[in-house]
Amino acid sequence: MSENGKEIEVKFYLADPPRLLQRLQALGAGCQQPRVYEANLRFDTPDRQLSRSLCALRLRMDTAARMTYKGPPLDDAGARLRQELEFTVSDFDMARAFLEALGYQVMVMYEKYRATYRLGRLVVTLDEMPFGTFAEIEGPGGEAIQAAALQLGLDWEQRILDSYLMLFDMLKARLGLTFNDLSFENFQGLTIPPAALGAKPADGEKL
Repeated sequence: MSENGKEIEVKFYLADPPRLLQRLQALGAGCQQPRVYEANLRFDTPDRQLSRSLCALRLRMDTAARMTYKGPPLDDAGARLRQELEFTVSDFDMARAFLEALGYQVMVMYEKYRATYRLGRLVVTLDEMPFGTFAEIEGPGGEAIQAAALQLGLDWEQRILDSYLMLFDMLKARLGLTFNDLSFENFQGLTIPPAALGAKPADGEKL
């Protein structure tokens, strides 16, 4: 979700995802999209010009194929604000070929399972990543997002502003991981404590 071409969001590491789901339901949040698998391709130039300028170019497939550009991150009352331009494409493979013809390369593939809920003007997603489960809150501004986090019992001080790929890069450096893609297959059999991500559970310990 983006309003006026802007994305404002934060993430939280979860120790007990079902507990957050119960809180969403108690607050009357509606399920906007049931749990769905996502495959994402992150593109860049061979010299990583986009990454060096803190921008992102992504092609995603879930219920539809979508192309997204994100600008450098800024601060909005403690949340991360980025320009976001996203549109649906009719053919995932053709869109990939199009980007590659322009000189972009796939730098990394990453996967997740995502369920999406609407809470007033905010969107809350439950993201199952290969290295843990997160809540992402996106809304019209940082203050509204902080208020929603409080309603959901999430510790604002434990918010995460880094992208999942930034967390992945941190994890690879700390644990000496040599694989390139953020896939469930690559993480099979690995136990990743939140400390390895530089994170703490924002919902407390699992009951």
